[in-house]
Amino acid sequence: MDIRLVGLALGTFAIGIEGFVVASLLPQIAGDTGVTLVQAGYLVVTYAFAYAIGAPVVAALTGSLDRRIVLTGSTLVFVSGALLAAVSPTYLLLMAARLLIAVMAGLYAATAQATAVAISEPHHRARAIAAIVGGTTLAVAFGAPLGAFISAFAGWRGTYLFIALIGAFAALVVWFMLPRGLYADRLTIAQRLGVIRHPGLLPALLTMLLYMTGPFAVYTYIAAVAVDGTGLSRSLMPVVLLAFGIGAAIGNVLGGQFSDRFGATRTVVIASVLNAVVLMSVSWIMTLPNDIAGPSLIAIMVIWGVIAWMFPPAQASRVLAIAPESAPLALSLNYSALYLGVAFGSMIGGQVIAHIGLEYLGWIGGLFPLMGLVVMRLANSGARKEELSIA
Repeated sequence: MDIRLVGLALGTFAIGIEGFVVASLLPQIAGDTGVTLVQAGYLVVTYAFAYAIGAPVVAALTGSLDRRIVLTGSTLVFVSGALLAAVSPTYLLLMAARLLIAVMAGLYAATAQATAVAISEPHHRARAIAAIVGGTTLAVAFGAPLGAFISAFAGWRGTYLFIALIGAFAALVVWFMLPRGLYADRLTIAQRLGVIRHPGLLPALLTMLLYMTGPFAVYTYIAAVAVDGTGLSRSLMPVVLLAFGIGAAIGNVLGGQFSDRFGATRTVVIASVLNAVVLMSVSWIMTLPNDIAGPSLIAIMVIWGVIAWMFPPAQASRVLAIAPESAPLALSLNYSALYLGVAFGSMIGGQVIAHIGLEYLGWIGGLFPLMGLVVMRLANSGARKEELSIA
């Protein structure tokens, strides 16, 4: 493997840690900043909206710059955001820090994938993208649990200092490993959004949004589910995240293999149905006695990780098949739909906790992947009717 890809993946590793560890930190953050758990959850909501909306705008504005400068600069600003988060005395300043982190994370992720393609041979481009995504997978599997472990003795601020350290190292690696003079075609925001008009892409993006809404209604508040819902000790949160991360690493591989063997659409359908079942199982687990519920949650986290991460590779394959001539733009919109789903899921989860109860998170979250299947079904029916009318 090209060593430069490892350097790029290190940046997505740092970004991934920040994005996935925060769910385990919300109770600590709420207590330290004097807000409720639901209000702390808005840190995830605003992050996701900033990533989905702000990142494409900044990517369009920086499209004519040298990619090495964009990657290094976005990483350094990300590090600044992490340091600001670590020393934030108030909730509002912490939210501002996460907004900055989100935009830079989105800019880095999109630019890193495009750069990986640019520096790789044509027949190795899929492998290059997989290497960059692998940084996120490793962050989920090992980085987030490590961040949660650090918070156990250094607090959530210590976790952010750790993230800043990883990010700073990534910036140095990227600067010294990447060559100068890597440029991309500058595209306006209108050109980026214009690909939505491609037949079939909008329903696919809506499917992604709905799929992600359900899991993040639960995952954002997984610390509360584990501690308050199943009676696990807060010190076991790294174990809970590690269980999910191990499953995610397996699921990411299986998702690609199943898509190649059984088809991307069939894999999406299977993952959506199973995800709905697992999410609803989380609510059921919270009704069990604590001595059963705690171990059951850890076990289901492995299964959930496998199922949840089977979906993204299959969904990406669907998007590429729908708009192969606009692959980079279509995939960037797919990421925006993903983070909009994260935002809506976090909002819905917070409202469920505030007005219905923690134990209902899974029952309600499980409905959204099924809604995504309804969208797929309606889109396919509409496409068949259009083909028949043309014929």
